[in-house]
Amino acid sequence: MADFTEYLPDVHKYHAEADDAAVKGIVRHCGIALHKRDSSLVSASDKSELDRVREGFLKKKLALTASDAELDASIATVMEAMKGDRAKSRVTVYYLLAKHHGKLDLFR
Repeated sequence: MADFTEYLPDVHKYHAEADDAAVKGIVRHCGIALHKRDSSLVSASDKSELDRVREGFLKKKLALTASDAELDASIATVMEAMKGDRAKSRVTVYYLLAKHHGKLDLFR
């Protein structure tokens, strides 16, 4: 498993009081995806990637039942907040989405 502490600076950039236990849980959830650079990042310009985030993370992991449009809007909000980063860390994206939807407890 990747050392969760390497992801903390990026998460703290967007949420200064980030919950270390939740970051650790998200790193555990991402698992092998973090071993390769390409899969450790989320491409804001790739619709199929954003669909995977919606289907696999928001619906499956967070068990959200909102409409696709509402879930896509939350993804767009996070992507907008991170627009200054060319490489968007999957851990940070997932953390911000879980925070946005009040689901950080799932990872503690």
